[in-house]
Amino acid sequence: MAKTIIRRAVAAALVLAVLVVVKAWHDTMRAPVVERLVVESPALPAGAEPVTIALISDIHVAGPDMPPERLARVVEQINALKPNLVAIAGDLVSEKRAASHIYNAAEAIAPLGKLSAPLGVVLVPGNHDHWFGWEKLAAELERYPHITVLRNEALAAGPLVIGGVDDDFTGQADLSATLAAMAGKPGVPLVLTHSPDIFPNVPVNVPLVLAGHTHCGQIAWPWGGAPATMSDYGDLYACGVVRQHGKVLVTGAGLGTSLLPLRLFTHPEVWLIEIAPPQN
Repeated sequence: MAKTIIRRAVAAALVLAVLVVVKAWHDTMRAPVVERLVVESPALPAGAEPVTIALISDIHVAGPDMPPERLARVVEQINALKPNLVAIAGDLVSEKRAASHIYNAAEAIAPLGKLSAPLGVVLVPGNHDHWFGWEKLAAELERYPHITVLRNEALAAGPLVIGGVDDDFTGQADLSATLAAMAGKPGVPLVLTHSPDIFPNVPVNVPLVLAGHTHCGQIAWPWGGAPATMSDYGDLYACGVVRQHGKVLVTGAGLGTSLLPLRLFTHPEVWLIEIAPPQN
């Protein structure tokens, strides 16, 4: 009797393990979920056309889960959404030890060259970009004039004023310099950053912050939250939309993976954020 119970327990454990692996691979490799948000801004005049931003982050080009061919398919999905602007919140590559293949800078960047948006593509570096070798990535990005890299700088793009903060996790961020670069430029102000941890320090006159870095935990609990988020604020800014003090933070789950090439109870995301004039 005892042996029968043990055999059944072992069989059940094996079945559960297989189910978890299947679920993890599905969560890792599925097409990105398109999350949508509308943000009203008085900086847009009444009757003005809304502006849409496609936010992606944490691409982490590397095998087995994010080869350039998969990124090319994601780029096609983003282009089909017809955003006015694409914002990339860092970590284009991965040098994780668990990777089955590390791609060079040209291979990792080439699919991003196919992104198409009337106001262009704006990008800030992430911690893995610096660890991989930012100079190599920057040299490839220069081949695509529609991609603008912001490192503690600002850009006016249509009705938007975008401040791009370099990576906070590796000590490259200079929020003060970014805000100074944004000052005096007319339009809807927003900050693009890799890490969401700068959010409390962004002034209230910048109503929108776009971030990545956390992967929404990458491996999360089925009931919500995650064991680790790589944020000093735990789960507070780790995933999705947070509204505080009149400001909105959007932290995307990213596209690829870091450390381990698996997701579980999280999914790849593209955020489509519509900035519209007030409706009343």
